[in-house]
Amino acid sequence: MADIFERLLKNYGPIGQHRERAHGYFAFPKLEGEIGSRMKFRGQEMIVWSLNNYLGLANHPEVRQADADGAKDFGLALPMGARMMSGNSNHHEQLEAELAEFVQKEDSILVNFGYQGMASLIDVLCSRHDIIVYDAESHACIIDGLRMHAGHRYVFKHNDLEDLEKQLQRASSLIEKQKAGGILVITEGVFGMAGDQGKLKEIVDLKDKYEFRLLVDDAHGFGTLGKTGAGAGEEQGVQDQIDLYFSTFAKSMASIGAFIAGERKIIDYIRYNIRSQIFAKSLPMPLVIGNLKRLELLKSQPALKEKLWENALKLQRGLKERGFDIGKTDSVVTPIYMKGGVEEATAMVMDLRENYKIFCSIVVYPVIPRGHIIYRLIPTAAHTDEDIQLTLEAFTAVKEKLDAGSYKTNAIPDMADERK
Repeated sequence: MADIFERLLKNYGPIGQHRERAHGYFAFPKLEGEIGSRMKFRGQEMIVWSLNNYLGLANHPEVRQADADGAKDFGLALPMGARMMSGNSNHHEQLEAELAEFVQKEDSILVNFGYQGMASLIDVLCSRHDIIVYDAESHACIIDGLRMHAGHRYVFKHNDLEDLEKQLQRASSLIEKQKAGGILVITEGVFGMAGDQGKLKEIVDLKDKYEFRLLVDDAHGFGTLGKTGAGAGEEQGVQDQIDLYFSTFAKSMASIGAFIAGERKIIDYIRYNIRSQIFAKSLPMPLVIGNLKRLELLKSQPALKEKLWENALKLQRGLKERGFDIGKTDSVVTPIYMKGGVEEATAMVMDLRENYKIFCSIVVYPVIPRGHIIYRLIPTAAHTDEDIQLTLEAFTAVKEKLDAGSYKTNAIPDMADERK
């Protein structure tokens, strides 16, 4: 019999294999100081483009006060237990009611984490007879939820309506054959890597031809899109046609937790059957109090969203004017597409950090095809014009070096922290 640990130690995985050179720098870096557009990395001030603090609420004085008051008044232990047993409160129910009203749904339910919540939601919705049809570029939380699904699942090419219709035809035919089950279509309001919105309006239009329910993960659209900030559905005029609306507090609200909103009877079913909440401790009271304040500011201070978009458009226009490929983004998420190997990418990241004081996230193989590099910049309301200008100048410089072959190297630079 093999030792399971021996197998793990033989192969740390496509990213883990670089840990001895990457840990603490390229992977698991430590940003320090107050959350904002500039933070400390290894003792140096950096312009940071890697934080999902879209509206700049992380250090808003009213938010900090609400967080502090929540901790002082309730502590982290309250409420003690799962919501169904002993962990409910008026504040939890107030947050659910306000969230539902804000995203134009009858009711909502809180979940402790976005990732866990989405995976568990798929599990509670679908039986072995049901068929899930989902976008090929769905987030990992959706993919992991699909792994728990005992029934069939069909994937459609990213934002490809023709392929979606083919998969709906396949699903409909199978359901007719098995004489049981229904169809759940899953997509995203904003795809977090490329920044393009899901084609919600076009998907909703297919309800005239096919019978299905629509679940939308709008983690990046909530608070950033739509007239009121209610998300991609509001932006595209189809919020009322989204059967289940899902989002997290980890993006525009700079917090922890998530919620599911929809028809009251369906939310009640989820509330009484979702295993990740029935068997988990309730969201701690300081987080609930803090999220109530964040939601209040999101609704009452539209200038925050306006500033976010002002910064995002300045950054995106500047990149396009300099010849950068930022794909099809129609959200504030700003990808920059380049060509090069993993070793070149890490050398370029190191140059950006060490010599230009720019800190941003990079995606390479095996997450994307070999030979491609994606920088993902996350603008926030907290960024300044100077931040944007310095970043544009830095990217212009490193792109010239990349094209000239200056980052050619045979190995990832050894920048790892000394580990105890």
